[in-house]
Parts: sequence; structure tokens; C-alpha cells
Amino acid sequence: VQLQASGGGLVQAGDSLRLSCAASGRTFSSYVMGWFRQAPGKEREFVGSINRSGAITRYAESVKGRFTISRDNAKDAVNLQMNNLKPEDTAVYYCAAVYAVLTVVTGDYSYWGQGTLVTVSS
Repeated sequence: VQLQASGGGLVQAGDSLRLSCAASGRTFSSYVMGWFRQAPGKEREFVGSINRSGAITRYAESVKGRFTISRDNAKDAVNLQMNNLKPEDTAVYYCAAVYAVLTVVTGDYSYWGQGTLVTVSS
């Protein structure tokens, strides 16, 4: 499956931003989808994931209550709504897919998009 993330940009602290990830190539609804991020000089970290039907989600503690992941299997897309953004949310955000059960482990994901940069100024 091929993934294309979009929606990044420069915002101020407290603002909202919505990232989207378009998938193509395989049956999108068969894949668990995840969002990850990588800040400069840091390792890639888990942000959120959603199961195949969209009924179950998981979030990193640092974004819980502020970020919401959703998917539209009819449109082969997964979204990440980010509210109340903080400077520490600044990173390149990646969407990823895995043909498996819901997982928060970065290494479990087989397919990755190219990333979209989110910069939050204070």
C-alpha cells in the first residue's frame, strides 16, 4: 500500500491542524493505520493508531485529549486532528500501515508515507 501524508504547516501554539493520509494500492480497510512523528535529533515516536473498522484507537500520553485519529474506509484515508498544539508537537509526521492487529509499536508497521512537517511556534 502507498501512503501520502499532507496537511502540515506552520501554526501558533494553541492552534489546530488536520493531517490527512491518502492510501492506494491495496484494500485500505484491511490495514491498521498509525501516525508517528519525529522531531529533530529524536527518534520516531508513536502518536496514535486506529484499527481496521475505526472503532478502536490508541494514543500516546503526550497527545491524549488533544489529538484525534479517524479513518474513512470509503475514501481510503486516515486523518489526524490536532488541537491545542504545543511547540513540543513540532515534528515531521508520518502515517503508516500494517496488516495486523492494532499496535503502537513503530517497528510493527510495514508501510510508511513520506512525512509532513508540522511546526508550532510559541
